[in-house]
Amino acid sequence: MSTVAARATTPGATAISLRSISKTYPGVIALEDIDLDIATGEIHGLVGENGAGKSTLLKILTGAHEPTSGTVEVFGEELVFDSPLAARKCGITAVYQELTVIPAMSAAANVFLGQERWRGPLQDRAAERRRFRELSDLMGVQINLDARADTLSIADQQTLEIMRGIESAARVLVLDEPTASLTLHEREALYGVMRNLAAHGVTLVLISHDLDEVFALSNTITVLRDGRMVASRPTAQWTKGKLIAAMLGEELSVKVSHRRKAGAEVLRAEGVQVPGILTDVSLTVRRGEILGLAGLVGSGRTELFRALVGLDLQASGALWIDGQRVRWPRSPQEARKLGIALVPEDRKSQGLVLSLPVHDNMNLTALREVASGGVLVRSRETRRARALADRVRLQPPDVRRPARYLSGGNQQKVVLGKWIDCAMRVLLVDEPARGIDVGAKVEIFSLLDELASKGVAVVMVSSELEEVVENSDRVLALSGGRVVHEFDQPGLTQSEVMSILVRDKGE
Repeated sequence: MSTVAARATTPGATAISLRSISKTYPGVIALEDIDLDIATGEIHGLVGENGAGKSTLLKILTGAHEPTSGTVEVFGEELVFDSPLAARKCGITAVYQELTVIPAMSAAANVFLGQERWRGPLQDRAAERRRFRELSDLMGVQINLDARADTLSIADQQTLEIMRGIESAARVLVLDEPTASLTLHEREALYGVMRNLAAHGVTLVLISHDLDEVFALSNTITVLRDGRMVASRPTAQWTKGKLIAAMLGEELSVKVSHRRKAGAEVLRAEGVQVPGILTDVSLTVRRGEILGLAGLVGSGRTELFRALVGLDLQASGALWIDGQRVRWPRSPQEARKLGIALVPEDRKSQGLVLSLPVHDNMNLTALREVASGGVLVRSRETRRARALADRVRLQPPDVRRPARYLSGGNQQKVVLGKWIDCAMRVLLVDEPARGIDVGAKVEIFSLLDELASKGVAVVMVSSELEEVVENSDRVLALSGGRVVHEFDQPGLTQSEVMSILVRDKGE
C-alpha cells in the first residue's frame, strides 16, 4: 500500500469541514456564512464567476488568510491560522495555475525541493529516486526523473507540482485552474493523474471555469455566488443549465450567435505552407461572418494564424484581400496594413503588457491617435480607453488599474478591446475564452458577434468544440496541417465535427 493510501482516512469520511466561514475586508464581504463538508477521496468541484469568493476560500483552506469568523476542521482537527505552514502540516497543499517548478533543475530535484532526503550529512539521492518512482507509479505517469523541468510538457510540470505536494504529506490537494494552459492531450493525462489520486484516498478540490471538465471529474459540485454558497450537490444531480443558473442567478447559454448573412469575400489564402506543419491549406472568410477552425492537438490551427500575420518567416502561400492579390505579410506590421489583426492564445505574455495600466494596453494599437506632435497626450489616452472599456463591459471600468490585477475574462476584454475601433478587416482570435468564467465567455462571444455584425471577418480557434460549433457560421476542420472538411450547414453538432477529426487521424 502506498504511503498516501496509508495516511488517508476512510473513503467517504469528512476530510474538510467548514462552519460559518465569513471573510470581510474594508467595505467588502468576500465570504458570508459558508457551511461545507468535503469527503475524503472525492474530487470536489468548486465553481462560480470571478468575484464569487473561490479565491478567498482557497486562501483560507491553505492557511494564507484567516477567516473573520468561523472554523475549519481538517480530518477532525481544527486548523489554527498562524501561517500557511499550519495548513500544510494538516495535509493541505495547493497547486496553482502559475507553475513554480525551477526550469534548470531536474524533475526529481523539483519534487524534493525543500524536502530533500538525507543519510547523515549527505543527501540520499538513491532514496529520492526510489521515492520518485513510487510517486510515478501511484499517479500512473512516466516522467524521466533526470530530465530538466523546462524540457517537459506543461502537463508533466504540473504533475511534478502535484508529486511535490504528495511528498509533503498532502492528503488534500487544492487545484486552481490546473488545465487552463494545457492541450487536449495534456488535459486527459492530468485527468488520469487526478482520478488515480482520488482512488488512493487523496481528496481533491478542483477550481475550474471549464464546466465540462468539472462534470467529467467531480463527485460533488459546489457553487459560490457573491460570496455565498448557493448549493452543493452530487454531480449527478446537476445539469449544465442548472449549474450556470446557480452561478449567474439565471440560466444562460454560452451560445450567443445566429446565422449571419455574410457579405463579400474579405480574405482568401491558397496553398499556405509551413514546412513540417501546414500543407497546402486554403480558406476564405467573408465580411460579417465568424469562421471557426476546429482541430485536435498538432492540427496546425495556431500555426496558421501565425503564418497569416507574418510571425512565421518560413510560411508561404498566395493571399487576396478584398479580391486583390497582395504580398504575403512578413511581419505583424505588414499584416496590420492589410487589415489583419491577431488576438493571441497567450493573453498574459503576448496580448498584454501586464505591468502597464489598462489605458496604456488599450492604446497600444492607436498611439498616433492619442498623440500630438509625437508626444502621447494623457487626456486622449484616458478618453479613448474609457470609451473602449465601456464597449467591452470591463468590470470594474477602472482604466488606471494595472492589467496584471484583472481577472482572466477582463484581461481578454482588454486584448480584444484594443482592436475593435482600428478598422480591421480580419480579426484572428485564438482561444478567446480559455480560462475565463462562463459569464465572461458570454460577453466575449457577444463582442465577436457584434464585430461580425459590423462587417468584420472573424476567424476563431478554440479547443472547445462546443464554442466553435455554437458560435461560428462555418467551420473548417484541420487535421495534420490540412483542411479535411468544411461544414456550412445549420444544426451542426460537436459529434459530427469530432467524427471527421478522429477519422482523419485514423483513431
